[in-house]
Amino acid sequence: MIAAVNIALQFGERCLLDDVTFHIGPHDRIGLVGSNGAGKSTLLRILLGENTPDTGVVTRAKYVTVGYLPQEGPALTGRTLYTEVESVFADIIQTQRDLTAVQDAMAKEPPESDAARELLEIYGELQHKLEASDSFRIQSAIEKVLIGLGFTATDFPRLTEEFSGGWQMRIALAKLLLQQPSLLLLDEPTNHLDLDSLEWLEEYLQTYEGAVMIVSHDRRFLDTMTKRTFELTGGELIEYAGNYTFSMKAREERRIHLEAAWRNQQQQIKQTERFIERFRYKATKARQVQSRIKALDKIERVELEDDENEIRFSFPPAPSSGRVVMTLKGIVKHYDALEVFNGVDFEVDRGDRIAFVGVNGAGKS
Repeated sequence: MIAAVNIALQFGERCLLDDVTFHIGPHDRIGLVGSNGAGKSTLLRILLGENTPDTGVVTRAKYVTVGYLPQEGPALTGRTLYTEVESVFADIIQTQRDLTAVQDAMAKEPPESDAARELLEIYGELQHKLEASDSFRIQSAIEKVLIGLGFTATDFPRLTEEFSGGWQMRIALAKLLLQQPSLLLLDEPTNHLDLDSLEWLEEYLQTYEGAVMIVSHDRRFLDTMTKRTFELTGGELIEYAGNYTFSMKAREERRIHLEAAWRNQQQQIKQTERFIERFRYKATKARQVQSRIKALDKIERVELEDDENEIRFSFPPAPSSGRVVMTLKGIVKHYDALEVFNGVDFEVDRGDRIAFVGVNGAGKS
């Protein structure tokens, strides 16, 4: 469906992609992983066509469409939530308007006139086009996706600018899902979702007919959603035939084998170098020495992968606290007429590990 062949991209002295080749099939579920700055978002934009590699090509079939959800989207303004999402179906909506206009024009023409017959023919073509597009399902599809992503029916007439950045990203995600592109590129799609919306998205993507490529730091989400893993490291793309957990196990096994091969090669190189040094000036061994020198030059050196820099920090030991770290009694919070919570009581004890859960806007922060 989509193939990237020998693509390379460099920023200054830094090689972000180095001769990368891969393919994406019609129903693939791919996790794209790597450290921050490895080039994951850049690779997504190359697949989308927004960025161009320095060398190499990305090819895709004519019928293939690509949709992209960035980590941060543009602020949407000027339309209600429903009309903003409905704009995905602009072509179908325009066809419906054209159909209504043709109906009005037919009512003004004598039934047996040439103009009426011509309008009837146009009406049939428009009607066929609408039937092929499943236009009668637009409303139910929009409502299904919006409610699945956490919106309510009372949100539909609200202006998009009334929603926070996290909800704006949900609007962008809703539009993308309704477009149903051949390939979905999702860059950290779980960042702005609560648990209920995340579960709905997982179920939706499980039955999605197209291919999906996901960048995420949510390991559980990657394990649930993906069956192939692309790892970007040092400009190289390494492919694994499994989800994230599978790829990490395979990566560790690969590292162990690579280190063993490196140690064996180093031992052979040292033995050869010792032989060369020992007999370099001995006439009877000259031919063997030259042969070993040539063999040493031809060796394809095993190279260990550089460990990517990790953030390391430590905290100085803190004095032990009392058993009760914090006590909250009768906590009340309002934003104007909106009651966030009323009469909250709880204690935090030393050693507690507490998770705050709830839908967006419930008051966790």
